[in-house]
Amino acid sequence: MEHLYMQVAERIQTMIEKEVIRIGDKLPSVRSLSKEQGISMSTVFQAYYHLESKGFIEPRPKSGYYVKFSPRRMPEMPKICRPVKKATEVNVSDMITEVFYHLSDDDVLRFSLAAPPEELLPAAKLGKSMIQAMRDLPAGGVNYENLQGNVNLRRQIARMSLQWNGNITEDDIVTTTGCMDALTLCLSATTQPGDVIALESPAYCGTFQLAESLGLKVLEIPTNPVCGVDLEYLDKAIPKFKIKACVFVTNFNNPLGAVMPDKNKRELVKLMNKYDIPLIEDDIYADLYFGKLRPSSCKQYDRNGNVLLCNSFSKSLAPGYRVGWTMPGKYKDKVLRLKLNHSVSSATLPQAAIAHFLENGRYEHHLRNLRKQIHTQCLRYQQAIADYFPEDTCVTRPQGGYVLWLELNQSINTFEMYELAMKRKVSFAPGRIFSLQDRYNNCLRISHARPWSKQVEDGLKTIGKLAQQMMM
Repeated sequence: MEHLYMQVAERIQTMIEKEVIRIGDKLPSVRSLSKEQGISMSTVFQAYYHLESKGFIEPRPKSGYYVKFSPRRMPEMPKICRPVKKATEVNVSDMITEVFYHLSDDDVLRFSLAAPPEELLPAAKLGKSMIQAMRDLPAGGVNYENLQGNVNLRRQIARMSLQWNGNITEDDIVTTTGCMDALTLCLSATTQPGDVIALESPAYCGTFQLAESLGLKVLEIPTNPVCGVDLEYLDKAIPKFKIKACVFVTNFNNPLGAVMPDKNKRELVKLMNKYDIPLIEDDIYADLYFGKLRPSSCKQYDRNGNVLLCNSFSKSLAPGYRVGWTMPGKYKDKVLRLKLNHSVSSATLPQAAIAHFLENGRYEHHLRNLRKQIHTQCLRYQQAIADYFPEDTCVTRPQGGYVLWLELNQSINTFEMYELAMKRKVSFAPGRIFSLQDRYNNCLRISHARPWSKQVEDGLKTIGKLAQQMMM
């Protein structure tokens, strides 16, 4: 049940969003709101502190609380990309290598890293689960795991699918070494070298690298920053370009943060059935929603086994454990054969540790705290972008996940800006690495995973100042 202070905070936030209370307006004092609402002063303090942490209000010494920011001040949304005329041979440039070479460099403020920092993860509790797993497993877990994966972990994942009405059992699941391993197995099971696959545009650069390693061609599908892939274009493109598989992130995709509405997800599954081709659904961000409910997955509407859902705990719980899974539908036998050939089995201990963590009810509690934190961070980052970046900057308004997509003035080359930022020990992901076409040169992706701090604010100021200077 939602805490009373959250209900109070949400009512005030709604009034700010609708501009019933405007920027600069003073809020009722703690004492007067307490009497007016019939609630304790402590509850009012908690509500105001919650709104302050989100950046909506600010305290002024000996004066009270004032409205600081309204979402109506948000910059415009980025534009939808133009359709492409042909599928492209994948040739991932050195640009990606240069950007991601510094991902483990602690001297750099890494807005390029779309993953949770360790201070947001339950490391101590996971450590206890790991110790317990070693005690419970025969010989402390030194033996090979079952090919399909730890049965208890698969059972816990099947239970989690109830959140999106998934009709899944433990036998439908194959564990993997992270989500990229799941995507690799699923693409290998459904395509052959030279085949054309469809990706969103812009799309996560790691998927381009995967397609390159498998010898695949890529057709980029126009993608709306709010509702995802253009299904009308996709319907025409599948027979025209002889698309053999689609790989989409339907919930809070990277880098746009788009969420495909349920109606569109049903339509997408119908398209897959119409052409009898597989949809590889990367669902890795779906648990990181900012609203009341987890969004559904296309797998929920799959009755023919054409949807291969891929996921992992890397973005929500333990990146270093490398525990992922797939629900590969009718391709399960192929996926299992490929897994046997490639890796024999997944690591025993990390699977058992996460299964123990899930079984003891700790995951949902952790997720609630994580979602609240990253939602607050997302708002603060958006506000800083509105304050410090050029006025014509466009930025997405994601409802979940870790990333913001920015579209700057056409005169700005964000890879050149990235190189200047790196000299100041600040990194972000230039837009050019999210496409195989010569596009998004004036765009960039910023991760809001890092908790708000003066260092974060100064880093965003640095990028904003560089953008201002490059327009001169």
